[in-house]
Amino acid sequence: MRRSRFPWIAVLLAAVMVGACGGPRPPVATPQPPPEPGAFPSATAPPTAKPPDPPPLPADDPVTTTALLPWADKPIEEINGPNSPLKPVYFAYDSDQIDEAARQVLAANAEVLRTYGTWVITVEGHCDERGTAEYNLALGDRRALSARTYLISLGIPAERLRTVSYGKEFPFDPAHTETAWTMNRRAHFMLTSK
Repeated sequence: MRRSRFPWIAVLLAAVMVGACGGPRPPVATPQPPPEPGAFPSATAPPTAKPPDPPPLPADDPVTTTALLPWADKPIEEINGPNSPLKPVYFAYDSDQIDEAARQVLAANAEVLRTYGTWVITVEGHCDERGTAEYNLALGDRRALSARTYLISLGIPAERLRTVSYGKEFPFDPAHTETAWTMNRRAHFMLTSK
């Protein structure tokens, strides 16, 4: 005789259902108590954190140009005038050597050239009136090259530095004294383009 499988399936199904319903329940979130008064700053309380700094002004802003870059808007003629930010370097008699005073001036000039990164300058070599024109042209050339080389050693790109020698042709002081000659032995810096 053949038995029916139905009762066994029904019993098994009932056992599964009872096990599913009677098993452990998932945890239930318990509500948290409300925060105590004063836990959050009120809308009228001053902020405790420093506000962010304003963004920097663009380089072409008139305030930046005049305050931080006072020579940026000046014409080349004014920059090359008596109050030029580029100062001359003086040399000893018959010398093209850069001494300590010249190094300090060249360092200041290099800082100006770094500030105004598009400026191209010509370093002029000058001499006093003693000696022949040919000798002084060669000496002026060596002086201009010495100043240029030192500026390059300070990180100024070579393509921004040109040289020319005027020998004894354009003295600062036309007098025939030692004081005038001292002023005339120089490397002079002229802005040629911005």
